[in-house]
Amino acid sequence: LPGVQALLRKLQSLVEVPGQLRRWAAPGGDPARALRCYARARAVLRHYRHLPSFRAIEDESHAIMADLARCLRARLRDDTLDPKELTECVEMLLQLEEPPEELCEEFLSHAGARLEAELAVLEAELPPADPSGAAATPPPASDILDFVDRGSSAFVGNLCLLAASYRSLFQGRPGAGDARLEAFAAALTARYFQLLERRLALERGLGDTSLLVRALDRFHRRLRALLELLPAAGAEAGAALVARAARERVERYLRALQTFFLGCLGDVRQALAAPRPPGKEGPGLPDLLATLASSILGQLKAVLAYVQLFTARDIAFASLPYFKGEFCVEAVREGLVVAFVRWLCRTARGFADGPAERGAPAAPPALLLLLARLCLDYEATTISYILTLTDEQFPPQDTGPAVTPGPALCAEARGAAQRLLDHYVQVQGAAVAQMLRKSVETRDWLGTVEPRNVRAVMKRVVEDITAIDVQVGQLFEEGVRRAQSSDSSRRAFSVYSSSRAPSRYAPSYTPSAPMDTHLLSNIQKLFSERIDIFSPVEFNKVSVLTGIIKISLKTLLECVRLRTLGRFGLQQVQVDGHYLQLYLWRFAADERVVQGLLDEVAASAVHRCLDPVPMEHSVVELICERG
Repeated sequence: LPGVQALLRKLQSLVEVPGQLRRWAAPGGDPARALRCYARARAVLRHYRHLPSFRAIEDESHAIMADLARCLRARLRDDTLDPKELTECVEMLLQLEEPPEELCEEFLSHAGARLEAELAVLEAELPPADPSGAAATPPPASDILDFVDRGSSAFVGNLCLLAASYRSLFQGRPGAGDARLEAFAAALTARYFQLLERRLALERGLGDTSLLVRALDRFHRRLRALLELLPAAGAEAGAALVARAARERVERYLRALQTFFLGCLGDVRQALAAPRPPGKEGPGLPDLLATLASSILGQLKAVLAYVQLFTARDIAFASLPYFKGEFCVEAVREGLVVAFVRWLCRTARGFADGPAERGAPAAPPALLLLLARLCLDYEATTISYILTLTDEQFPPQDTGPAVTPGPALCAEARGAAQRLLDHYVQVQGAAVAQMLRKSVETRDWLGTVEPRNVRAVMKRVVEDITAIDVQVGQLFEEGVRRAQSSDSSRRAFSVYSSSRAPSRYAPSYTPSAPMDTHLLSNIQKLFSERIDIFSPVEFNKVSVLTGIIKISLKTLLECVRLRTLGRFGLQQVQVDGHYLQLYLWRFAADERVVQGLLDEVAASAVHRCLDPVPMEHSVVELICERG
């Protein structure tokens, strides 16, 4: 009897199935409950389908569930469904044995529309892409961290939920494998990467590097969570985006360092050119050099500290292979530090090598001297210090790419210093030589009166050489001089030097026999040491002054050779030469260089004189002492 009652209750529940399904599947009902009820009854109804009464119940139930499937399909096309409702809707359709491949397509289409809308919100914040770059882009409405936060929480977060829902719904179902999901996700992440690239491109200035690093770190962490679900969704593209952003920031820092250096040079030039009120001296060259060097080094160290944020231990992407090797060596050491030092040396050298633009003022000689000393200091200590500091903060890997050795950089700095110092000598020598040339070319050497004074231009030459000596002495060491003779300042300067003057052993070689004097002069040149006027200058004061004096006196020599002199013109050259001998020998590395060039000036004056009668040496000395 109990078994019969149980059977009757089961039959009663089967008879009531269509009514229950109709009530729960109706709009506003509980379709999930209808599905559970249908799932329990479906097996029994199919088993007894051969009986007419059971077949009628099954047919009616199937029709009700078909109507429910159509309603769910219509709901699936509703754009207002949130991800949870979408998942529930698809799950019920799968329970109704709808084709998985169709549901997969509709699921991805609906979810894709929502994700596209989120990307559109992000894109609306960006200015329209301008391939020419001609239009000025306004500053972004929000900072990069806020942009990445919203992109990560909305787009990347929803994409992660989508991937998890897709897997739970379609895992193992035919026609709805992971390949479709990964292709779908890869296309969307590629668009997201493009938007992030465009937003990063708006970071034109340096801004707050820590903000950029935090934004990239947050992006990388969320992307890593997505990649755990979808390994093929763009792992390489995401890592490349982070690396590119870091590399571009380093390139901006390089340009900022270059701009800073040019600004410092502008300040130095302004300080050198500023007029000084009487009795008030401006900053000396050592102070300007110390300020320039410390400013550049301080700025470089600050930049390295900012760049080091990309490799901090608490940053997730710092563990990427790029940031452990290539970033440290190629981007920071070579692309920033080495590139800046090389650019600095090229820029400094450009003041000597490159012709000034039309109408642009030439570099003041003091600037050439200061840059030469700066490059020399870089060669001696600064480059080594900078490279050591960089290698400590960004340690290169043993198997990493080759780096520029320190000695190669030092050689470039020394080459720039040498070129600048050589150019300084040429510029200062040319300035003094120009005074001498004009003084010779504008004077009537045939009709001049008997000399009573040293010409003012010779006093100006000595004053300028003395000023140059003080200027160079502020930045360079004294240097080594050749041992001087005891009477250097009192040595007789004559139109016939000791090696050329007639003596008692050569009575026939007198001033009345000019050809013989010329012959003696030429024979003497064969045995005298050749003076190289434009030889490279050493990094000391004596060498620099010697180079300037050689250029000046060689110019005087060539100008005298082109003039025709009378007796008093020759005597004026004799007085001027003796005055220069009195004061210039002390500046030169070897007094014989000064004496030799002045001897040649005197000999040339004799050769070009129509009446070569020299002045008594005692009179010459008296005029020079009085002058």
